[in-house]
Amino acid sequence: MTDVTFEGLGVAEPILRALAAENYTTPTPIQTRAIPALLGGRDLLGIAQTGTGKTAAFGIPLLQRLSVGHFPPGPKQAKALILAPTRELAVQIEQSLRTYGRFLNLKMTVILGGVNQNTQIRNMSKGVDILVATPGRLLDLVQQKQVQLNAVNTFIVDEADRMLDMGFIRDVRKLVALLPRERQSMLFSATMPDDIVKLTHDMLRSPERIEVTPQSKTADRIEQKLYFVPAPQKRQLLGELLKDVAMNRVIVFTRTKHGANKVAEFLTRSGVVSDAIHGNKSQNARQRALDMFKSGKARVLVATDIAARGIDVDNISHVVNFELPNEPESYVHRIGRTARAGGEGIAISFCDASERGYLRDIERLIRMKIEPVAHDLPELTEEQRRNQEEPRRAHGHRHGKPHGHNKGGHKPGGGRGEALPHGDPHAPAKRNGSRPHWHRGNDKKRTSAA
Repeated sequence: MTDVTFEGLGVAEPILRALAAENYTTPTPIQTRAIPALLGGRDLLGIAQTGTGKTAAFGIPLLQRLSVGHFPPGPKQAKALILAPTRELAVQIEQSLRTYGRFLNLKMTVILGGVNQNTQIRNMSKGVDILVATPGRLLDLVQQKQVQLNAVNTFIVDEADRMLDMGFIRDVRKLVALLPRERQSMLFSATMPDDIVKLTHDMLRSPERIEVTPQSKTADRIEQKLYFVPAPQKRQLLGELLKDVAMNRVIVFTRTKHGANKVAEFLTRSGVVSDAIHGNKSQNARQRALDMFKSGKARVLVATDIAARGIDVDNISHVVNFELPNEPESYVHRIGRTARAGGEGIAISFCDASERGYLRDIERLIRMKIEPVAHDLPELTEEQRRNQEEPRRAHGHRHGKPHGHNKGGHKPGGGRGEALPHGDPHAPAKRNGSRPHWHRGNDKKRTSAA
């Protein structure tokens, strides 16, 4: 497979030129298998981690098929629809498609929440070849009759498992019902929970199945480290670790938006240039934080799991799990932000007493034990002991079970935002199951938050 080239896969000359300009010379495993299948018109189910080259795997054949015998789209129509769970990922996909298709005369745009819809309506007024969208805002504009889906001949769902986590599956199903039955469809997901398996049966016809990495395995090139540290000392440990200049481009993950803000504020006070990115920030603020991090002006980006989808930044040296995720699959996604495009990286996890169950779930999923590393922090002071919550449970336990992350429970924060602190009465409701009647009137309002 080492001699495979994009030209050998049947990629057209204008796209080959664009790829060469970006120094993309050798297809990744998922591209090697997906591009010929998609050029042949097959539906596709892709099971692959982040950083494996999924966007080019579906984007290159999509651009090529649209450019052959091209005719302009009709008003408010799109020929191809790509759904992404977060704004950042939607923007990233559209930017990548523009790069690969720079020598093709194709129109594309992004529809997402968190910004004024007027520009998006204007961009759709004459129609586009490719529409990349988050589900909530797209449904809003379809219901307003500003977007028509009756001309879509290619449909792609990216990061389907995150769609499920965020409660978007109901919206995705509504959109699928509006599409023409005759179309080419693709679904990509890092994991395959039962609801995603059901969606593939409804959406795909005799799909080519491509599983690049064994499900839920972590990248071999990532060195994983673990520190057992009491919650009150986590910030202190993070500050000590960041004295190492080798940690030059770092993503720090927290479970909640509030936690992300607190960590970013601590780092700023400590003289470390950093910013936070999460669902409570406006799209412009999120994009500014991402641009600062990409350009190297910010050394650290503090992020929640949901906001982190779509962070496609090269040469991330370290990922720090300031708080372990309450969904073990999220650990795989988090550390996959480093060691991208053949590089290497280091993942560091902090684990306090309340997170031991999460650690066990993660180690079971990745089928390996993460070896702990000793730290030099002093014992907790009496004041720190008094301030420590007791008995403290990590956020997001299901049905009050300390470590019950298996079947039979709802997922914490299963609505459109990130997980909120345990017991928050304003936590967003799930959207992929039955809901109390007093919440149902808010569903339409929430769709614009995508």
